[in-house]
Amino acid sequence: MSRSPQVSFGGKESTESPELPPHERDSVTRVPVTPGIQASTYMRSSTDSTKPASPSYFTKDPSKHNNAISNAPRSESPAEITSPSGILQGATSHHDVLRRMSVSLRGRRESISEIRAAAPDLALSGGIISATFTTPHSMKYHKGGDWELGYRRGQSALFDSFSYLSSDETPWNHTVVAWTGEIESPSDTLPKEETVSDTTANIPGLNHLSAPIPLDGEAPPTPPEVDGLWIPREHQIELENRLIHDKRIKTIPVWLADDTETSSEGITLNNQGRWRRYAEHTIYPLFHYKQHEPNDGRAERVEWADYFRTNMKFADKIIEVYKPGDIVVIHDYFLLLLPTMLRQRAPNMYISFFLHCPFPSSEFLRCLPRRKEVLEGMLGANLVGFQSYSYSRHFASCCTRILDFPSDAVGVDAYGSRVEVGVFPIGIDVGKVEQIAWSKEVSEMHDALKKLYKDKHIIVGRDRLDSVRGVAQKLMAFERFLELYPEWREKVVLIQVTSPNTIDEPEEQPEKSIASRVNELVMRINGTYGSLGFSPVQHYPQYLSPEEYFALLRAANIGLITSVRDGMNTTSLEYVVCQRDTHGPLILSEFSGTAGSLRDAIHINPWDLTDVAHQIHNALAMSAEKRMNMQSNLYQHVTTQNVQSWIAKFLRKLVGTLASTKNSNVTPLLDRTLMLKQYRDAKKRLFMFDYDGTLTPIVRDPQSAVPSERVIQTLKALAADHRNAVWIISGRDQDFLQQHLGHISELGFSAEHGSFMRHPGTEDWENLAEKLDMGWQADVVDVFQKYTDRVPGSFIERKRCALTWHYRQADPEQGVHASEALHKELEATVVKKWDVDVMKGKANLEVRPTFINKGEIAKRLVNDYNNDIAKMAGSGKSSSSPNGGGKDGKLAFVLCMGDDFTDEDMFRALNGLSGTQVDINHVFTVTIGASTKVTLAKWHMLEPEDVIESIALLAGVGLSGEAHEQLSQVNLATVAGLEGHVPE
Repeated sequence: MSRSPQVSFGGKESTESPELPPHERDSVTRVPVTPGIQASTYMRSSTDSTKPASPSYFTKDPSKHNNAISNAPRSESPAEITSPSGILQGATSHHDVLRRMSVSLRGRRESISEIRAAAPDLALSGGIISATFTTPHSMKYHKGGDWELGYRRGQSALFDSFSYLSSDETPWNHTVVAWTGEIESPSDTLPKEETVSDTTANIPGLNHLSAPIPLDGEAPPTPPEVDGLWIPREHQIELENRLIHDKRIKTIPVWLADDTETSSEGITLNNQGRWRRYAEHTIYPLFHYKQHEPNDGRAERVEWADYFRTNMKFADKIIEVYKPGDIVVIHDYFLLLLPTMLRQRAPNMYISFFLHCPFPSSEFLRCLPRRKEVLEGMLGANLVGFQSYSYSRHFASCCTRILDFPSDAVGVDAYGSRVEVGVFPIGIDVGKVEQIAWSKEVSEMHDALKKLYKDKHIIVGRDRLDSVRGVAQKLMAFERFLELYPEWREKVVLIQVTSPNTIDEPEEQPEKSIASRVNELVMRINGTYGSLGFSPVQHYPQYLSPEEYFALLRAANIGLITSVRDGMNTTSLEYVVCQRDTHGPLILSEFSGTAGSLRDAIHINPWDLTDVAHQIHNALAMSAEKRMNMQSNLYQHVTTQNVQSWIAKFLRKLVGTLASTKNSNVTPLLDRTLMLKQYRDAKKRLFMFDYDGTLTPIVRDPQSAVPSERVIQTLKALAADHRNAVWIISGRDQDFLQQHLGHISELGFSAEHGSFMRHPGTEDWENLAEKLDMGWQADVVDVFQKYTDRVPGSFIERKRCALTWHYRQADPEQGVHASEALHKELEATVVKKWDVDVMKGKANLEVRPTFINKGEIAKRLVNDYNNDIAKMAGSGKSSSSPNGGGKDGKLAFVLCMGDDFTDEDMFRALNGLSGTQVDINHVFTVTIGASTKVTLAKWHMLEPEDVIESIALLAGVGLSGEAHEQLSQVNLATVAGLEGHVPE
């Protein structure tokens, strides 16, 4: 078997490292899968091809890609092209924009100027940043400083799309941002003149202590005395330069390591696999409907922190290279938090996210402890794409059922804007597949296979050896087929190739147990239905070279895919292309992501073994005419819906979505890491919290909204710091606040929307409205009483300076209708007579004096603490302590949180003070609750639980509010993101 293509940096050839796991050693992967065919068979010179080579994952010589041209078919340019500047004129929706763009650009290469003209308000730069977890290259670092790059296995369709975007076929300036992946460091190499054997039987063991001693007088940088791989900074820069100037795919690497392992001299890569552990241990199994056993959560705490930091490192790197007008495309489940992290840093960034694996139903996603953070992370994108409609429907349903966000089949309303949801089945590079599949080298392998299995019908399966690919189900179904149809025995052979699993699955389902099960089935089938001269199952647990893989697909009579849960199975697409002449039927699991696209294939349920056996028989007995019709339809779909078409449609949908939602105001999720950083830097801090809907959830009976013990303890811990001034600014009356929170002497209170104040450390309430005329209350009570009599369940709450009509306990429809009528009547009568405001709350209407509101309190507090009038809690001194706060002793941190209309007054006041009284970057205004509301706040949070979690983060306390307890999992990840390592 020919070797996997590799690129060598520094003049070193690819060699086998003794530290490599067995499934990645050449002595394993280079064993020919075809009996009787040796490596020398594949070493013949390939035929000269007149076809231009498109940039691809499998190409052996990357230097041929300098002027690569895609083989995607092109239609003739229309005689007349619609003017790009007129595309948006009259367009009523983003769907209309997409249709007009498609018509205007049909049949020719689109230019960036045409795209800009179609959506001029977007000011597109022409740049695309693709974020994927690992680079297209696998990497080896040699101690002398030489880098050796090979092509990474898996995700060939995704890497082909990168090659296409980076080629001259598209107008975009494309850059990939990706982690380096685990970097290997062979301890030694074999001499160049030695030929690598197909087996390791006669290769002596290598001594890793026999490294050469430098004699040129320049010793290499001394690595630190720690475990791990030490890479000097100059060698990091060398790799970065090579990757950024790669002619096939320009790549910017992300280096993942603790801050303590990184310095100006270099980086130590230690335990590199930890960065993928949470995604592969927790997210991947659950997204494939596999739930691991409950555990104590200690390992998951650290894994989540590493996952959070991985996404944070990606966000930091993208921000470094991002230019306004760039489009960011994020790929797959390793980077689920990245869209929102980017939105927090650049609210107007154009972001899309595409999930290549399945997305589970809400019943399964609920099993994920960090389900809310995952959904919130994905909702930072403008467009979220999936492989099939069921996955997109599951996502929208989860956003509604778990986050309570309004959604429909095509989108979710989140954070004051609209997140579009679409279905974009990925394709393959058909031109590349055909070029390799019909090369002279592959044709010779194909002929050898057909000769070897003469008079046999070949069923082909190629799967990764994990629990979701259905290899065991396939073998059991084939066994059932041989049992039901004895006439096919010794006439049919199943060639099953299982490549090693690249996903690090949880311990309860290790790879070896799956491999043992597969081997057991193979031996049982061959023992039952085989003979001395024939084995019905040929099982090859190894990687295939591209040439041998395509030869196998061409030689097959049936393609059999029995995955029990899958994203987009590109093997099925490649099989269709390879069967363009022989028309072999495709049997495809209905649980595969390609099932919805390849509707003409034979769909099966892999759990129904008898039906799969019947379908194998039907495929073998199918008439030539029916096979040709099936193949014709499948081939037409695969060749037109290729990888070039996939990425072009995805980007076109994104541009259309952005054009239709350009004027929407997005309020990003609160960046807790940024908030924590500013909090720690500040010596003088002011906190203002609303009560109902902010510190406690909204309940039917307002008197039942009492603070939990965690709320009390967390507020007490926050207020205990003498640098913090903590205020509760609520519409509640004095008695309620005094009863439930008054025992915390360090807290300040403002009751009835600013009518009364109680400063920290005092017991006296100051009446700010005592000079106001309250004669309006009698008129309001008369109107309120009239509607209270009409609406059962409604009631009047009498405060000293305000009156509130509640209808939370009334019939919902009647309450809303009555509140609208009441509001109109008050506006027409009382408001015209008195200086009062009518405010809509959550299931209530409140009337208060015009000059009494929370905004006035917010301005007063900022002014008092800036001018040293107020006293910080517990210090007994003025707020200008020797340590000071910001410049000239001013506030250096202000956090204001609220959930309803009355709190917008505080946000408006603080926005007005930002830049003058307080630095704009030191003010955090946060709205809580409804995702669709338009707000003046800069940030958004989902529910009161998140508020308490954030306060606990700043106060450094655990779940019960006690300092001695460990931080919650979410807060631990935030602290780790700020400090650069997971704290002990």
